[in-house]
Amino acid sequence: MSFGQGGSQSQWDPWKPHSQQPWNGGGDDGTPDWAALAEASETRNKRRRLLFVGGGVLATVAVGAAVAVAVVSADGDDDAHGGPTPAATATLPSGSAAPSFAPTTAPPPLDPKDFIASAKKDTAPLSPDTLFPGARLTMTGNVYKKGPTADTKNCASAAQGTLAKVLTANGCTRLIRATYTKDGVTATVGVAVFGTEAQATAAKGQADKKSIVRPLTGGGVKPFCAGAVCRSTTNSYGRYAYFTISGFPGEKNVTTKDTKVFRTGDDLAAFAFGQIRRRGEAQAAAAANQ
Repeated sequence: MSFGQGGSQSQWDPWKPHSQQPWNGGGDDGTPDWAALAEASETRNKRRRLLFVGGGVLATVAVGAAVAVAVVSADGDDDAHGGPTPAATATLPSGSAAPSFAPTTAPPPLDPKDFIASAKKDTAPLSPDTLFPGARLTMTGNVYKKGPTADTKNCASAAQGTLAKVLTANGCTRLIRATYTKDGVTATVGVAVFGTEAQATAAKGQADKKSIVRPLTGGGVKPFCAGAVCRSTTNSYGRYAYFTISGFPGEKNVTTKDTKVFRTGDDLAAFAFGQIRRRGEAQAAAAANQ
């Protein structure tokens, strides 16, 4: 009596799950049909190779299609141009691409001399203390002791010789003086104030060797240049003319060998010029910051 399955025996398919492997139909020893197994293995390997080859072809086709789409997207329709379109080049706008700005010009710096050229602009406080500050003056390494100072609107009263007439004729409104001493030499510096630069320049041009500022004494300073030969200077800057007279106390005359006297007069003249110039610079700076 046989207990085998009825009906036809199912064929083993390696690609179907749960299919059974073929066996020897008439064999009683249960040994597999090795020939059938080898044939099935060969069939399976062929199918795998076909799948790999087919997948590679599909991948190549897909990459080629993607490149083609990219080229068409970048270059346009090849058919419309009869061939590949060269890479597009950007067209720059005409003219310079840099931003342009309206030209600007910085205002010219203020000229300090403009503020001391006329009484209209020269409005800063003016006094003996602003022109001749401190108790001592140091110039070119020389230290001078300051003596008495004076301020008058009667310019002629602070002048002698031909200077009184020159100052009056050109409209002098004020004359400020200060006296300094050093090593037995005494000198007075006087600053005459005019309404305009032209008046001060005219006064300087009209002054001669006899146009002398009156020596200022007192407060421990002995009279000097009284009837003696002394050294004097004349100059102007802006609406100011400035004068010096220097010599020895008493009636001792000054000669060309008295270099100390010349140096003292030159130092006081330079100091007066510097003070007038700084006056203009201060007013110019203040106006620029407004």
